[in-house]
Amino acid sequence: QVQLVESGGGLVQVGGSLRLSCAASGRTFSHYAMGWFRQAPGKEREFVVAINWSGGSTYYADSVKGRFTISRDNAKNTVYLQMNSLKPEDTAVYYCAIHGQPYDSSYYYSTKYDYWGQGTRVTVSS
Repeated sequence: QVQLVESGGGLVQVGGSLRLSCAASGRTFSHYAMGWFRQAPGKEREFVVAINWSGGSTYYADSVKGRFTISRDNAKNTVYLQMNSLKPEDTAVYYCAIHGQPYDSSYYYSTKYDYWGQGTRVTVSS
């Protein structure tokens, strides 16, 4: 059984930083891309960032490019999302997800990910 457990969300002021973590179990973590998505109140879930199986390639939504950084530690089965220069529009529930196919490169579509974490709430206050 695959499990993803997120942590690190919270309340932060505009311009502040947070680091999210997502610990995975139940699958050979190092074979799969990982993604972060978010869902703001009243909006659809959207792609934020993804990292390929090795950590050698990353893919960012334009809205977070230059402010967010994804990384992974395959020895710890964990993916991280460092969020800097946070804005009120970053307020959302953030979900990590593991890709459904090993070594696959279709990162942007939520339907390609087959297991999701429970979500962690990020609130940016102005």
